[in-house]
Amino acid sequence: MSGEGAGERTEGRAGVPHRVAVLVRDGVLPMELGLVHQLFGNARSPRGTRLYELTTCALTPGRIRTDADFPVYAEHGPEAVAVADTVIVPASHEEDESLMPGELPPALAAALDSASGARIASICTGAFVLAAAGLLDGRRATTHWLSADLFARTFPAVTVAPDVLYVDEGPVLTSAGEAAGIDLCLHMIRGDHGAAVAAEVARRNVVPPHREGGQAQYIRRPLAEPRLTSTGRARQWAQERLGEPLTLAELAGQESMSIRTFSRRFREETGLTPMQWLTQRRVDRARELLEETDRTVDRIAAEAGFGTGASLRQHFQAGLGVSPGAYRMTFRGTRGAG
Repeated sequence: MSGEGAGERTEGRAGVPHRVAVLVRDGVLPMELGLVHQLFGNARSPRGTRLYELTTCALTPGRIRTDADFPVYAEHGPEAVAVADTVIVPASHEEDESLMPGELPPALAAALDSASGARIASICTGAFVLAAAGLLDGRRATTHWLSADLFARTFPAVTVAPDVLYVDEGPVLTSAGEAAGIDLCLHMIRGDHGAAVAAEVARRNVVPPHREGGQAQYIRRPLAEPRLTSTGRARQWAQERLGEPLTLAELAGQESMSIRTFSRRFREETGLTPMQWLTQRRVDRARELLEETDRTVDRIAAEAGFGTGASLRQHFQAGLGVSPGAYRMTFRGTRGAG
């Protein structure tokens, strides 16, 4: 089940923040460690209460080398993993790409085993750790595009999605390179506490509030044409008119392109077809209205561009696995309880 909409990942203990353990190893990338703390640490309820409690931990507490010219200090040991609600494994280029199925260092394997029932996520090549532990067998996963081929060869039981930003497989999530870790963290916050909380975290950190997991990684590839006109103007135009019955021809017209050329370039830039992207933006708008207003489902459906309540319910069920009413009860309740 997708992390979004289910409401199962909010704090299960009334008034107690969701516990996030960040498991670091020698060679950790400082940016990955910092972004987790910055994003989850800035998540607040409407009353200003912290929604997450973060703990940086290591297999052996103490000084941890980074891939930069300075170390970090992890005060806590693997016991923090055992009590966490979410465990995040940043990359370590010192060991990740040498890992093999079922051959994790014993202390690392034991730490992950102790996280029974927790949500576990990786950033960049941290996916090698989850795969070596068997947590990704039979699941889809991603990692940095430079390591994707090696990842696929090393872990044939994993279905590798090499071009996406992140993959949510319910209790196990993986993301691509460092910046994609931002998208994954916002995705988890959005699933835990709703679109409004995630958007506020994004605003505080001056990052885009939502890049879909299916959006393409920025992989350097030869271009068939030397100059590709961005489709960003059309996306901005559509974003301002979500309640209107927009057509593919109208979107293409904003960029003075044929429908075929526009559709191809749109997918190259976003990883989605124009209509898939438009539907997702409309779902996002409906989520905001459900969280922040008391408008009826039919009115929200009209304002978000779905036309009817039945259409909105259909897209909510397909995309989030819940009805609009259930979503409102979950996230209005979460926001109020803060």
